[in-house]
Amino acid sequence: MSTMEFALAVVLLTSPPDTLDLADAEGLHPCVAPALATLAMQWELLDPRETEYLKSSQDFAADLKVLQQRYADFHNAPPAAEVERFPGRDLVNDMLAFNRAYRDSVNNRLDLDMIHGDELRLILVESDQLFRIYDAIRDARTDYFYVTYRRQALAQLRDLVGTEAFYTGQLPPHVPLWRIPEVR
Repeated sequence: MSTMEFALAVVLLTSPPDTLDLADAEGLHPCVAPALATLAMQWELLDPRETEYLKSSQDFAADLKVLQQRYADFHNAPPAAEVERFPGRDLVNDMLAFNRAYRDSVNNRLDLDMIHGDELRLILVESDQLFRIYDAIRDARTDYFYVTYRRQALAQLRDLVGTEAFYTGQLPPHVPLWRIPEVR
């Protein structure tokens, strides 16, 4: 593949969807499709298992629009390798199970303890927020999900914990530890 083919692939991929009206998309397919596929894999816009994309000249225009939309959706999403700064999937599953058990115990207490109802409902909300954080990590760590879904989970995680916490790997606890009284 030549430099010009890659340059054209970059222009095509980074163009917003529905802005380019390719007159001869089928004729463009043979020279640009290999460079587009390579670039889409490198930029994690295509999962290696998505082999049907860019194979057919008849579907080239539609496939290109899908990839352009993915570029628009994911160009600011973290790469899939960013998941390595977070706990492994098995540990996250254990943390999520503990979160749900803790939440269930608080919910059961809510039925009995009307005096602390507002505080208990707040604990439930906090537990659910923490669950969403660790659920996003679990999704990002699930290798059988397509790379675009894993990147979407990482972007969601970054939005939930903040940019600095995301890139330093500083996560909140998986349950609201600040609500558990200290034993003296």
